[in-house]
Amino acid sequence: MSKNTQTYEQAYNELQTIIQEIEAGEISVDVLSLKVKRAAELIHFCKEKLTSTEQDVQKILDDLKE
Repeated sequence: MSKNTQTYEQAYNELQTIIQEIEAGEISVDVLSLKVKRAAELIHFCKEKLTSTEQDVQKILDDLKE
C-alpha cells in the first residue's frame, strides 16, 4: 500500500500484524529482514502522523485562546 494513501490506523494494524508474526515465529529467516524494514517504515510513518496531528491540534488550541 502506498504511504500517501495509507491511514494511521492501516499502518498501525499492519505493524501489529508484523509484530505478531515475528513473536509467533511465523516468519522465515529469508523474509525476516524485509518484515523488519517494513516495520521500521511503518513506525516512521506513524511517528510522523502523530507529530503532525499533535501540531495541528496545538495550533487549533492556540487559535482558540486568541
